[in-house]
Amino acid sequence: MICGAISQYNNRDNIRGPKNYLSLLVNRASMKGMVVSDFVKDWGKAGQQMGMWMAQGKLKSREDIYDGIENFHETFLRLFNGDKKGKLVLKVMED
Repeated sequence: MICGAISQYNNRDNIRGPKNYLSLLVNRASMKGMVVSDFVKDWGKAGQQMGMWMAQGKLKSREDIYDGIENFHETFLRLFNGDKKGKLVLKVMED
């Protein structure tokens, strides 16, 4: 399965991807794309399972947090250039 290509959505010149895709032919393999909405029927069950794993410490979340609405544009672009390490969050006001 192939997913997580958001960094390539607006890339017109130098699209990155598997360099050895011809091995799919030689090995009689297949490649299939997927998006999270393909599994919408499983979201509730998955959310419960991941919540349990997080409570048990088996699953950890990474977040890149940036402050200030004035940084929206730069922060938004991080979605597409891969310049983030986890969930991208822009904090616009304190709780």
